[in-house]
Amino acid sequence: MLAFKWRAAPCSTEQGGGQCKWGGGTAPSCCYHPADRPASHDDRHSQSSDGKRTGQSVTCSGESCEQILVRRSYVLSPVNSNDTPLTMGPQLNGKIPSTSSYPEIIQKARDAFQSGRTRDVTFREQQLKKLLRLYEENTDAMIAALAADLRKSKQESVLFEIEFVKNDIKHSLLNLREWVKPEKPPKGIVNLMDEVLIHHDPFGVVLIMGAWNYPLQLALVPVAGAIAAGNCVILKPSEVSEACANLMAELIPKYLDQDCYHVVQGGIPETTELLKERFDYIFYTGSTNVGKIVRAAANEHLTPVTLELGGKSPVYIDDTVNMDIAVRRILWGKCINAGQTCIAPDYILCSKDVEQEIVSRAKQVFREWYGDNWKNSPDFCRIVTDRHFRRLVGFLNNGKIAVGGDTDESERYISPTILVDVKPSDPIMQEEIFGPILPVVNVESPEEAIKFIVNRASPLAFYIFTCNKSVQKMFVNNVRCGSMCINDSVMQFAVDTLPFGGVGNSGMGAYHGVYSYNTFTHKKSCLVKNYNPLGEKIASSRYPPYSDKKTTFLASMMKKRRGIGFSLKYLPHIVMFGIGIAVAVGYNQIAKATGANSD
Repeated sequence: MLAFKWRAAPCSTEQGGGQCKWGGGTAPSCCYHPADRPASHDDRHSQSSDGKRTGQSVTCSGESCEQILVRRSYVLSPVNSNDTPLTMGPQLNGKIPSTSSYPEIIQKARDAFQSGRTRDVTFREQQLKKLLRLYEENTDAMIAALAADLRKSKQESVLFEIEFVKNDIKHSLLNLREWVKPEKPPKGIVNLMDEVLIHHDPFGVVLIMGAWNYPLQLALVPVAGAIAAGNCVILKPSEVSEACANLMAELIPKYLDQDCYHVVQGGIPETTELLKERFDYIFYTGSTNVGKIVRAAANEHLTPVTLELGGKSPVYIDDTVNMDIAVRRILWGKCINAGQTCIAPDYILCSKDVEQEIVSRAKQVFREWYGDNWKNSPDFCRIVTDRHFRRLVGFLNNGKIAVGGDTDESERYISPTILVDVKPSDPIMQEEIFGPILPVVNVESPEEAIKFIVNRASPLAFYIFTCNKSVQKMFVNNVRCGSMCINDSVMQFAVDTLPFGGVGNSGMGAYHGVYSYNTFTHKKSCLVKNYNPLGEKIASSRYPPYSDKKTTFLASMMKKRRGIGFSLKYLPHIVMFGIGIAVAVGYNQIAKATGANSD
């Protein structure tokens, strides 16, 4: 179970020695001066309306802390058991959510599921079409929301947040009728006259928790999969990407069935209360640390989970590649969304000679992409919060800056940056970077690179840049990771026939395309027997009184035989072929007999 407490904070009144009171407790984070607040707090509540930091102290000035919080539309910032401040999120829509309504919302969804309406394939198709229409009719609003949250360019918004989701929905609509058919696995001799089936059962009411870095895609692709599978959904968008969360909360009730699909909002306290409720499945996208919390909460009800987490996704590159193309592909994967991508290249492993070529070409590529003043380019995103900005700036002290390194706190801008002379023990190599900073660690061989990777937590992705087939095979066979891409970066994510997911610390479970459908369905096995006298005669050996003869016979029937699956698979075709031959032979004999009689 999650626990939160409030950090004591000196009130920034003129006296400076008082304590703001929250009920009987200590001050919430609204009473910190921006310069004194711990570095891990989000400073957006001390910004002016144009998004710039005011630098002014926050005073209580006669208002209660509760009044300040409501007026400023922010929630309190809870801390974990180690007294480490966590992210303070905005209070969406200017209202403090009522956690007491969660059981009512979940029960409403559960009643809708138990009514059976979501099991109807036509209903699922209708809801998917409405979700597609939601996208088609609100593209401009989505682009604006993404720009407000992350300053995403139109192209990145359209490709990664809009068209990607639309294509995923269309893929489900094109294939859903086929997916819902029961599977018919191979049968053995014992079940030769039986029907063996695997039905796809929806779990029920599923909780989907989205992430802030791709706030539409990472929320609505799982939602589409859950709808296709016949579930009811409670969607919890990330409170950090406030504009997108508000947009989803506004649009989803307008387009989708209001009994089956719900959006709930709030920060950490609200999410804590939400996770106390019982769900039939939980799908979470976010950090590994929070993923552990979500799984612990799910364990209280033995709820199955999919965790789409992150990790440090390495790149290995050698001198056999087309360096111009390879560098472009690596840097593009790193720079989309300003590096705030769970499968972005996190660090490079290469020789010193290859490193020098990367640095030389990177300078040219960045000038080509972003002009002489990279900060003014409309195609480069910004860091999502002040907290993340300060964390990333701290990494610039690791190694030596070879490219970039420019920052602007007022805009939360960090230029595309390459670091060299980085040591494996440096702080930047201890956690996922999640920003536009790319460290290079030197290795002298693929074997050394493999040893470096496998001695760390399993990454979500691994990128191999080499034209040497034996080296490619070496990495494929020896590195455990969520996904691999050879001679490109990030693009494996776009293949809707490939599962996307992590392993170990980078997550569990997978989705996209049919794998989303499979994630949100339970494979229910079903054996259908009949009352055929011959079948019952064979099966009667299982009944008492037992004997050695019966045991030997049944053991022989149960014995696994090589190739039996292949034979049985084509048995109906063989039988029909045999019948056809028999009919042909019989017809020929009749024809001959008729001819003889006529003579």
